[in-house]
Order: sequence, then structure tokens, then C-alpha cells
Amino acid sequence: MAALYEGYTLCGLAPAQNLSNSGIQGIEEERDSDHVVVTDSTRSVMLYKVSDQKPLGSWTVKQGQNLTCPAVFNSQTKEYVAVSDNKVIRIWKEEDILLDKAFKATVSSDVWRVHCVHGGEPVVLFQRGAVRLLDSLLAAPQQPINEVLAEEEAIRWSINMVAETQQFVIFTTEQKGDNFLYVQRLNPNTLQRYRLEKEEPGISPLSFSASFRDQHIRLLYLYPNGHMYQSVVSVRGPGAEEGAQALPLPRSLLLALPVSEGLLEAASALVLDEAHVAVVGVPHPSAGAGKDFLCIWNANFQTLQAGKEMAGKIYGQLWSYSNKLFIPHGKTLSVIPYECPKSSLASALGKLRQAQAEESKAPALVPSWNNILHGEKVQPSRTVDTRKTRTNRKTQSTPSLTADQVLELIKTASVEEVQKEVEGLLSRVDIQVLQPSVGQLAATLVSRSLADPAFYTPTTLAQIVHTQCLCHSVCPDLVLLALERKDYFLCQLCLQFFPDIPEAVTCACLKAFISIPDVDAEKASLDPDSISFMETLMSRECGQVGLQNGFSPTSFEGGHSEDKETTPIPPEQICPVGLHKAVLLNEVLQTAYSDTFLLPHLKDLCSQHVVLFLQYLQFLYQRCSQDSFPQMHGLRSPSLNQIMDWVCLVLDAHFTVLVMTPEAKGLLLNLHSFVKSQVRLVSELGKIEGSLQELNKMKVKKDVGQYSIEVIELF
Repeated sequence: MAALYEGYTLCGLAPAQNLSNSGIQGIEEERDSDHVVVTDSTRSVMLYKVSDQKPLGSWTVKQGQNLTCPAVFNSQTKEYVAVSDNKVIRIWKEEDILLDKAFKATVSSDVWRVHCVHGGEPVVLFQRGAVRLLDSLLAAPQQPINEVLAEEEAIRWSINMVAETQQFVIFTTEQKGDNFLYVQRLNPNTLQRYRLEKEEPGISPLSFSASFRDQHIRLLYLYPNGHMYQSVVSVRGPGAEEGAQALPLPRSLLLALPVSEGLLEAASALVLDEAHVAVVGVPHPSAGAGKDFLCIWNANFQTLQAGKEMAGKIYGQLWSYSNKLFIPHGKTLSVIPYECPKSSLASALGKLRQAQAEESKAPALVPSWNNILHGEKVQPSRTVDTRKTRTNRKTQSTPSLTADQVLELIKTASVEEVQKEVEGLLSRVDIQVLQPSVGQLAATLVSRSLADPAFYTPTTLAQIVHTQCLCHSVCPDLVLLALERKDYFLCQLCLQFFPDIPEAVTCACLKAFISIPDVDAEKASLDPDSISFMETLMSRECGQVGLQNGFSPTSFEGGHSEDKETTPIPPEQICPVGLHKAVLLNEVLQTAYSDTFLLPHLKDLCSQHVVLFLQYLQFLYQRCSQDSFPQMHGLRSPSLNQIMDWVCLVLDAHFTVLVMTPEAKGLLLNLHSFVKSQVRLVSELGKIEGSLQELNKMKVKKDVGQYSIEVIELF
């Protein structure tokens, strides 16, 4: 899972008096990952060693002159290159003290940026779109520079990258509300020009970022409405002829970030790797308005992975070098180390539902004995024409509303009409096509439900959750709305399908579930598989016989167990909560979490609820430790590891209170016996370790067919 670590201050800032900008033009990596060059918006260039926040050098132009381009480091010549007053290129070394005495050359046209990739030759991009290699430009500084851009067209952003050993200069422009992308290849010189699709009238992208992967340049851009798009350009595309029309550039919605009110003003998005994007200046989904955050989103899974509140004003600037984010905020330039390990969604989100992997496996194909013995052919399965499929085909044949029309309808229409149109949209449109709109549908439904107590669509929200295209990060108020409306079925679905529920929300669900009167809980309609598991577990037959691996959790000291058919069930083997309340508590046990973030929220539980919850965990552990439990793999249920993890967490959070509570004494003694039984089991397993190792060393024999019996002699 992506993480943002504790940051530190690299240097102070001198922002503009009206706080319109941070006072920093750019930050470039220098000789290695621990050195950066910082150019302010006026006259100075500073060299810093990042690890100890130490300035190693400083250079300033004369009073009345201004640096108009961030300085870059040429690793080939160990020199710095910057531009002052738009046309004066300055080159100096680290030992030079005065910039005025270093090399400088005046060119014939205004410069936009000097770019230099590590190990490559510096490239000069002029304001009118022309590109020159620095060495060839300095050979004749006053050479004429052609104009590539049209009138009133201005560059907004640029970058230099190497793709397939070729050097590219990529820049975007704006002209009368239209945005264009230019891809300039060097050696040979070819230029590709594309027109970006328009967003809402009057808004243009706030930031751009680019990366190279799979022979394509991927452009990521963020709009003030929170929409983040990605466009893909082949590096092998044909060059455009002079005066040719710009090619349309398709785009795909990568993320729809939350925007509290109005439009974003100072925000930026930066590609970190093929899956993760850093975003600054966009509200955190779980925080209030007016707070500025730095966040890392997983674009593949559309989940928020890490967030950090930044003090002071955010200027919409963000740089990344060597797993460090550089962000100006307030009067400080901070360095925030980060990590984005490659992982699946499951392994990225803390403790996981261990049964989930087993549930997702397709059922194994078991050959029929009749087929093997008598050679009977398997009858092909037939597609059953159900009422649902017939209804879907009928719906598809009639004119229907688009996703945008349904979103507008949700804001004003009645509950019945909203349910009909949303459910119709979900049934007739391919979910892969509809995926970007699912979050907006849910957010709009939740927003109206929170504002209007008379409006609530439980079946529609449940259907949206069932699509598995929604997560908590996209619609953070859904679970809390379900708790407020006491819609426990929707709560159960969210806990099942949302892998990124924050620990605070998990604890809110736990508090709500454990405080529900059993009479009210029984009225809720819950998942049948979950109910079946608890019905089996709570029946007398489930708890009368059987030991797990030859040991009983409650008889850890005795040599033989007594006949349990004549022994009454002890109080701790009677479920302390009702059937439906137990089902809801099981969902909490199977929810992903991180110990560090969950523990503080568990401390908010009152002592009465803590004792009740531990009694239920004790009951679960004893029943699930018996031989009948492994026969219920087909049902949704918590694992022994999950149960024990929660026991440990609750004890850690409330140990002092439990020790001082008289009614918890017997409970703590029983929990202590669980630990001793586990220690004894591990000890016995250790005794057969040698035999298991011998089995592992045995050579695997060839496949002998469908069926075989083999005798293995250990000694």
C-alpha cells in the first residue's frame, strides 16, 4: 500500500505578497538523488543536499535582472544552465561565484524553458514552439528561430523525456479556450500536434504530467472540476506537415476526484508510477472543506492510498524525484518521502479478508464416475432464458436516459422514478463502460439522501454496491448514511465489497452493530450465506463433538476428554448476541484494517460493549475450533486468525479497564486458555516437523491417471 512518511523542511519560501505564487519557479534533480537545484521566481538559484537540508551553493543575477527559466544541471559537463530576461542563456560551474562573470549568450527569440534529462544534452524550447539543442544554438546564438505556434497560442507546460533511446520534448498550449499537445522528436526532427477534447465551457487543465510506458507517452491532466484524464500517444506516430490540422486526441477518465464546492483553483496531479498518482490541492474525501491535503491515489483501483494535511496555502506545485515529493505550502518548501510498492488491491489494503481468495476461486471440475467407467459424454450446459434477461432485452429496445441525464434526474425526481431509471441504466449498459459514472451516481444519491430525510433509495444503492465498481474513497458518506438510516443490509454489502473502508468507519459500524437491540437486528434482511453460517454455528449439534487437530481449546491440561453428550453446554458456548447481530459483527471481523489506525478508535468503546464483544469472540473461537467448522468453507465466515487478531486488538485497547472489571475476570481466564491451547498445538506440530520435511524431500512420482492408492512409509 502506498505510504507518505514524515516530511521535513528543505528551505523557507518568500511567496508573493498576495500569496498568488510560492516564489519558486522550479526544482530540478542535480548530480544524484540527494541533490536538487531550486530556482526562485526572481533572481536566485540554490543547490541543496536533501538528506541534511544543507545549502551547498547559491548564485544570483544582478539587481534589475530576473531569472525567467528554472536552472537545470548538465550531467555531461557538470554545468548549470539558466535563462535570464527571456533571452540571455547563462552557463556556470559549481565553483563559480558570480553569475555575471560566467558564460552568457543572447539568443534572437524568447526562451520558454531549458530541459535536460539525466545523461542527455540540454534542449531549449522557445516561447513560439521551436526546439533547439543547446550546443547547436550556442554555435550561432543569433540564428533565426522559426515560429511553430499560431497567433495567440501560448505554451502552458513542457517536459523533456527519453523514450526508446529517442529524446522528446512534449509541451501543451492554449489558444482561445482550446488546448493542444505537441510531441517533438529530436534526431530525426518530427513534430506531432493533437487537439485535446474540451471539458466544461470556460475551464482548462490545471496541471499536466507525462510518463512513458509500453511504447506510448501517457499524458495525465487535471481539470478544476476534479476530473483527471489520460491520453495515450504513440512515440512512433507520423510527423505533422506544416499547417496541417491538429489530430483529435482521445482521452479516458482516470479519476473523478472529490470537489467540495465550486472549482479547484490551485491543484496539481503528478504520475508516480504506472498505478499511482500524487495529487495536491484537492480535498480529502473524509476531511472537511477548507483543508489542504497531499494524497496518493491508486488510479487502477480508484482508491485513496495515503493522505497528509499540509499547513498553509497550497500553490498547486508539485515535483517528484527519487521517491521524494517536493511541495511548497505556506512559507515552507517541504520534502515528503513516499513509497508505492507494486501490489494487487488485496495486498495493498492492510489486513485482508482471508476467505476472500477462496471465495473468488472458480469451482473445480470433478469428473463423474459414470463418465470415467462408462464413457458417458458430458451434456453441454444450456443458457436459461430467465425473466431477468428477457426484461433486459426488452429494456434495451426502448429509448432510455443517458448517465448524465440520470444524474440530473436524481436531483429532483421522486424515489420511485429515480429507482426505476438508475436500475434500468445499470441493467442495460455494460458495467465497464459505466464504471466512471458509478461513483457519481452513488455520490449524487447519497448527497440528496443526506439533504432530504424523505428521500432514500436502499435497493438502488445496494445494486450500485453490487457492481463492485464502487469503493469508500469514491463515495465516503455511503456507509455513514446507511448507519444513519439503519440500513444494515447496505452496511453489510459495503463491508463485503469495499476494501478501503477507513478504520474510523469500521469502528463506527462496530459500535452501531453491537448496540443494536436483538429485536431490531432480527428485522433486518441480511446475506443468506452469512445467516446460514451462524445458524449452523449456533445449533447444538455444532458444538457437541469434535476437537481441532486433536486438541480442545478449553481442555488444555487434561489428558482425556469426557463424554460431551451428557455434559450441558457451558455458558461460554452459548452465543451472547442474537443471530442477525452476530452476522453483522462477523462482517466487521472480515473487514480490512491496519492495527496502527484501528487501535485508537477501538478505545472509544464502552466497557459494557467491550465485554460483550469479547464474549462473542470467545464463542466464535470455541465453535470455530471444532471439527465441524472446516466443513463450512462454502459459507461466508471469519477465519480463526481474524478472530484471534480482533481478540488481541480489543485486549490491547482496553486491558486496564478489563483487569479492573470484576465481571471480566472469568472471560480473561478463558481467553488465556486460548493462548495456551495454541501454544500446545504449535508445540505438537513442531514434533512432526521432521516427518513433514521428509515428505517434502520425496520425489514426486509421475501422474498415474485418474485414481491411485499409494502407501507412504515414514520410518
